[in-house]
Amino acid sequence: MAFYIDTRKNNPEKDLAFLLKNCICGHSGNWNELVFLCVGSDRVTGDCLGPYVGHQLSGRNLWGVSIYGTLQKPVHALNLARTRESIHRLHPHALVIAVDASLGQKKHLGYVTIGNGALYPGAGVQKDLPPVGDIHITGIVNICGHMEQTALQTTRLSTVISLGDIIVGGIETFLQESEIRERPSPAYKFPRRPVRIFPEALLPGRIRQTHR
Repeated sequence: MAFYIDTRKNNPEKDLAFLLKNCICGHSGNWNELVFLCVGSDRVTGDCLGPYVGHQLSGRNLWGVSIYGTLQKPVHALNLARTRESIHRLHPHALVIAVDASLGQKKHLGYVTIGNGALYPGAGVQKDLPPVGDIHITGIVNICGHMEQTALQTTRLSTVISLGDIIVGGIETFLQESEIRERPSPAYKFPRRPVRIFPEALLPGRIRQTHR
C-alpha cells in the first residue's frame, strides 16, 4: 500500500518524514543501517529524479547512511543486478529505501508516494527488472498511458527538481529528528560514521508504475 503526499500542500517534507518513520517502524528485523538506493538515469529528464535525490543527499552532512546512485554515478537498468548483489554483500543487515521516478494518473501528477515493499524499476516502461528495496519512495513526474518513454523524455525539469527537493527535505527531516529526539524502534541505530557514496562499479532501475 502506498501513501500519496500532495506536494502543493503546506510542509510536504514533514508529511514525508512522518510516513517514512512509520514505514521504518514496520520493519522490526535486526537491521542496523540505512541504505538509500536512488534509481534512474541522468540522460532522461523524467528519469533523473533518483540520481538528483542521491546527488543532493550526498552533499548533506548525514551520518549513518549509505547512498547508491547520484548524477555522477547513476544506478540504472544496466547495473541494477550488480548493484543489488553488492548491497546484499556489503550491507547484509541494512534497511534499503529505494527512490525513483514514476508515472501516474493526471490527478496525481506532482505527488510523492511512499510505502513498505519493494520498488519495481521499469514497470512503467515495460522493462523486466528485479525488485529492489524494503521501502519505496517515488515522485510522480508525468502521466502514464501511451508512449511512456516519450513522457519521460519530455518531462519538465522543474517538476523533477521540485519533487526531488521535497524528497530530500523529508529524508533529512526524518534523519535529524530520529537522531536528535528519539529512535523509531529499539533496533534503529545509526552507526557513527559519515555518509558513504558508492562508485558505479558497485552500483537500478527505472520507472515504477504503482498507480492505477
